[in-house]
Amino acid sequence: MASALIRTGLFGALALLLAGAPLARAEPATVNVGIIQAVSDAALYIADKKGYFEREGIKVQFVVLKDMIASLATGQIDVAGISTSASLYNAAARGIDLKIVADKGSTPPGFGFQPILVRKDLITSGKVKTFADFKGLKIAGFNNGSASMSTLSDALAKGGLKLGDVNVIYMAFPQHVLALTNGAVDASITTEPSASAAIKRGVAVRFAGDDSIYPNHQLAVLLYSGEFAKKRADVGRRFMRAYVRGAREYNDALKDGKLAGANAAEVIAILSEYTAIKEAQVHKDSTPAGINPNGGVYVASLNKDLAFFKAQGLISGKVSVEQVLDTSFAEAAVKDLGPYVKRAE
Repeated sequence: MASALIRTGLFGALALLLAGAPLARAEPATVNVGIIQAVSDAALYIADKKGYFEREGIKVQFVVLKDMIASLATGQIDVAGISTSASLYNAAARGIDLKIVADKGSTPPGFGFQPILVRKDLITSGKVKTFADFKGLKIAGFNNGSASMSTLSDALAKGGLKLGDVNVIYMAFPQHVLALTNGAVDASITTEPSASAAIKRGVAVRFAGDDSIYPNHQLAVLLYSGEFAKKRADVGRRFMRAYVRGAREYNDALKDGKLAGANAAEVIAILSEYTAIKEAQVHKDSTPAGINPNGGVYVASLNKDLAFFKAQGLISGKVSVEQVLDTSFAEAAVKDLGPYVKRAE
């Protein structure tokens, strides 16, 4: 009798399926993702807009935050798109469990999206010709513990200078444009699209690309909280598959150091929708960030910057790159998706 009932139940379920009756679906896994609405969040936006997260059974909640690390530590968010910085390593040294899992913004040759700018009048007057002429200048930076300071240090070294030979003033990137315009600073290390905005206004010139000063610099990364990586590892793997798909769509849109590839119009439309930069032409004119289509990070760059932070006295406690790095999620995604092949135009 029992076996007959089981068979009847199975046949009934099959009949409903064939008839198109809806079956109960598992609730999607919610993943809270901290962002700053930067253009380098592109892979996240693309994966969301094109339904790659939904395909993986994930409901993404984007949260705009300033203090990503504290939010990861308290469980407010599971994933964060963040700049590499001294604060990341200090958090790890204090025992906060977080993992760098993928590239979010880097500078392979041709993708110098955080260039060094100099006021146009200083160039036309001949006052600034080489990095040696930066001595004593006021330079706008983002913050003292950011990876961009490592770039600036390398740039100044080309002119025989050190960070102490210039006056660095820290402010948000959009404020760099105003500071260059009113003469409050002489130069800056400014991320896109603010850099292109300053150049378009005619107040600054692109003195050097950060991809030439510090090629393959890991400026921004995707972080998982330790709890998310360990207790929700399956969701973490599915999230990464969607993210890598988004990164590959982004790379398909790149051509000759611009968003000018096969699907550029679609990617620019997504960036215009998700970021504060609504003008498509700004995205077309800007130098895009590099985002590895396989999620891989530049480990040598992470080690170099950590050594720089330590030399600057910005790290408290013992910490290593290996302590905060977990490449297994990206590697699993590539294994599932296969190697990246750029879309033909």
